[in-house]
Amino acid sequence: MKKLITAAAAATMLIMPALADEAKIGIILGYTGPIESLTPDMAAGAELAISEVNAAGNFMKGMKVTSVRADSTCIDSAAATAAAERLVTADKVNAMVGADCSGVTTAILQQVALANGVVMVSPSATSPALSTIEDNDLFFRTAPSDARQGQVVAEILMDKGYKTAAMTYTNNDYGKGLADSIITNFEAAGGKITISAAHEDGKGDYSAEVGALAQAGGDILIVAGYLDQGGKGIIQSSLDAGAFDVFYMPDGMIGDALPAAIGPDLDGSIGDVPGTDSPGAALFSDMAKANNFVAGPFAPESYDGAALIMLAMQAAKSTDSQVFKSHVMDVANAPGEKIFPGELGKALKLISEGKDVDYVGASAVELIGPGESAGSYAEILVKGGKNVTVGYR
Repeated sequence: MKKLITAAAAATMLIMPALADEAKIGIILGYTGPIESLTPDMAAGAELAISEVNAAGNFMKGMKVTSVRADSTCIDSAAATAAAERLVTADKVNAMVGADCSGVTTAILQQVALANGVVMVSPSATSPALSTIEDNDLFFRTAPSDARQGQVVAEILMDKGYKTAAMTYTNNDYGKGLADSIITNFEAAGGKITISAAHEDGKGDYSAEVGALAQAGGDILIVAGYLDQGGKGIIQSSLDAGAFDVFYMPDGMIGDALPAAIGPDLDGSIGDVPGTDSPGAALFSDMAKANNFVAGPFAPESYDGAALIMLAMQAAKSTDSQVFKSHVMDVANAPGEKIFPGELGKALKLISEGKDVDYVGASAVELIGPGESAGSYAEILVKGGKNVTVGYR
């Protein structure tokens, strides 16, 4: 009888699926495309959180976490969805950090994440439309919506004495949503947008677009584009033609590559990017430096995106997106012990003991409404060929 029972047990073990010994997180960002200068530090931020958790050794009773990169291209929805599909079906990721740009993020959510029930946490997709999109509670973002950024742009422009502005925006979901928000908020504050015109990325000549902007006039040109593509081209063409000499640059235009490419003529221009002066931001900056990358635009939000995924998994005792998705908001917000960069092992321990955590992270995380950041912004001045933070909003 004992032999029969043993044989039956062995047969049962053979047909039962083996328990997973690792969790996989896809990191899908535009490693090529119009923000490619930003994504190396963003990916490094997410992977730093993963390395920290693995070093702690107390995730899901010793389970390891691995990352798998995929290229969203930022602008090619077909390529982005194909890359995301490979992450889910071939690489078997449990969740994704990304995507980055709003259009490809929307496409991946609708065509891949929803169909496969996979959580996404974007560190940089900011279109207001993502606040109301159907997501089955699978989509979160650690960067604030452009509904908020439009308010910040208007505040900074009015505070600096700019009452009229021409505006050009990249012709996609991000550009359109941000432009609408800027118009609404700037004109409500008493400003005037003289023209709001789309531009396409990837062109070699922007003289026609600049000509129309110059004819409309304005105290400043708002360039709601991408720093490695059309936005840069618009600024350079404007300077070459003498059309504008000062520019407002929202978040997609902020990065070290732009002032390096344009040179001294960009000095005096202003802008904004998600950022905070919280203790977590300083801690993350030091950690990034120690790990040979820069805590640049959206790198803190990328670290936080990966951290939230892993903490939610720990709270749910599951790596299944359909199970842990309901825990993301819980670990992100009060009540609980505040958790900063470098404290992920501590957070995992507290969660395993049944205690609450309030993940503050690198970007002062506070998730509101449909799972997005309440958001604060760093005010930027280009000075001496560098993007210098001069305040926070």
